[in-house]
Amino acid sequence: MMPVSMLAGSIFYGQFSRLTVLMPYMIFTMLFITFSRLTFRKIRFSGKHLCMLFIQIVISIFLYFIIAPFNNIIAQGAMICILMPTASSAPIITGMLGGNVASVSAYALVCNLGVALVAPMLFSCIGQHSEAPFVESFIYILSRMATLMVLPFVVAQIVRKFLPKVNQKILTVPNISFFIWTLALAVATAKTVDIVVQQTGNYAVETVIALVSLPICLCQFLAGRRIGKVFDDKIACGQSLGQKNTILGIWMCQTYLNPLAAIGPGAYILWQNIVNSFQVWRNRKNL
Repeated sequence: MMPVSMLAGSIFYGQFSRLTVLMPYMIFTMLFITFSRLTFRKIRFSGKHLCMLFIQIVISIFLYFIIAPFNNIIAQGAMICILMPTASSAPIITGMLGGNVASVSAYALVCNLGVALVAPMLFSCIGQHSEAPFVESFIYILSRMATLMVLPFVVAQIVRKFLPKVNQKILTVPNISFFIWTLALAVATAKTVDIVVQQTGNYAVETVIALVSLPICLCQFLAGRRIGKVFDDKIACGQSLGQKNTILGIWMCQTYLNPLAAIGPGAYILWQNIVNSFQVWRNRKNL
């Protein structure tokens, strides 16, 4: 479905890109469903989660300021490839690989909350709203990102607590997150293609952003596994750092940064799914 969805978005980008206004609602719904599945009795927060979050935030900021003097758009694309929170599908892949699903779920929650707080500060300084007063820009971006990334968690827990039958009904709907993700992927791809088409003359920058996202993707998977080795949780930590919510990353670029930077998370979709496919293949072959 991933290549079909991306191909449809690429071919019919004019039609799908009109659905961009639905992106926040699709992201909200996917996060809500993910958080609805969280059972706190099974989730244990530990030092490895704080360690990974610290590394993710610090390295993303460091990489931006290293690249920015040469090209600000490439710097933004590289930064967002690291700053993006963990994908809602990461627990699924972790389970397929025989890893600790509860650990990834815990980090997905910690990471979304952390990014929701840190990203507005970064975007206020380097993004499209950087010309506005910092406090005004920060509050504006924080309010929008908190609504998108924190509110789904709050609503999911309220539903779980006070409307358990509704929560159970949500969980029994088969593959609802997958179908929403498929549509969101087509829309995100279409919007990225639309931006590329409009930004004529930037082909070198676009190519560099797409290529830079590959080593960033591989390094995050490897870094996560190295951290996980210390905590005896290689698979979960590798997926936590490496598998990203690219739909959210594309939306953040298109909303707060240079839209061309969205090519970074757009290409990251391809790289991370190649890595995941390879890992699942190795696991099934017992290699």
